[in-house]
Amino acid sequence: MIGGNESCTAGPISMSYLTCLTYILGEWTGVEHIEDYLSYAVYLLWVLYPLAVVFLLPGVLIILFYTSILLLHIYKRKNELKEAYSNDFWDGAKLMLATLWDGHGRIWHGYELHGTENIPEGPGLIVFYHGATPADYVYFMARLLIQRKRYCHVVADHFVFRLPGFKILLDVHGVMHGPKEECVNALKKGCLIAIAPGGVREALFSDEMYTIIWGNRKGFAQVAIDAKVPIIPMFTQNVREGVRTLGGIKIFRSLYERVRLPIVPVYGGFPVKLRTFIGEPIAYEPNITAEELTAKTKAALQALIEKHQKIPGNIFRALMERFQTEKKED
Repeated sequence: MIGGNESCTAGPISMSYLTCLTYILGEWTGVEHIEDYLSYAVYLLWVLYPLAVVFLLPGVLIILFYTSILLLHIYKRKNELKEAYSNDFWDGAKLMLATLWDGHGRIWHGYELHGTENIPEGPGLIVFYHGATPADYVYFMARLLIQRKRYCHVVADHFVFRLPGFKILLDVHGVMHGPKEECVNALKKGCLIAIAPGGVREALFSDEMYTIIWGNRKGFAQVAIDAKVPIIPMFTQNVREGVRTLGGIKIFRSLYERVRLPIVPVYGGFPVKLRTFIGEPIAYEPNITAEELTAKTKAALQALIEKHQKIPGNIFRALMERFQTEKKED
């Protein structure tokens, strides 16, 4: 190695540093014309770099989730004595995480929340369209807690409860697995609950057309009827432009239906404009059926989408909306 390095500087004219490294690497590997291979590798890196970025950016959300988990563990460790004597032990932690996520939403997406006056003071069931990730819901939950001091529980898919390290995060935020009885009891206690009837299937396989994918799901409607609470529709503008999926590829759909795990690749993480709109509540009616209430809720959510979302969605247009003045139509 020393001999190779000395040959780089021998003679009246010294080689450049990169040329010297190329020469040493060629001597070490025994590959002739290694500079041609390195040039091709650099070219591939330059070509594939943007593609790598759009697949890696959604990983920022995973980092934020695990940062939240780490902060909760630190908070618990520093307040162990208080935990034994306080009923509101986690209130400070919830506000801390709300500030973290609200800051991310405000900086990266210029996040806005409209229509909070439509959320009742008492219990209610928020029904929302599920984007490729739950980031828009987390932004909503954080902003609602900061502005209104109101906390909203959410019903999550079963696989979320199997994610490593997530238990403390789910417990602190009261994330619910979704049995009807548990939801009804929470609503009767005055809680505000959010649910996306489309779930993981809607998250992975809806697209820039913002198609609502509920199938025959109407359990949420029965929950609202049994608890005698209103349903509040909610939609986030441009949520499909922030992160997209490869759910349009049939093999991923078949694979999901077989294993029921969200193994469809996602890409994006673009800093598009996100605005969450909360629609007018659908009041409780004693004589309405679950089927009728489901259809009524779906129509209300579809109306929100048609009012606030340009279809088909467009990533460039959603990016440009960061620089446009908000239209007062909500």
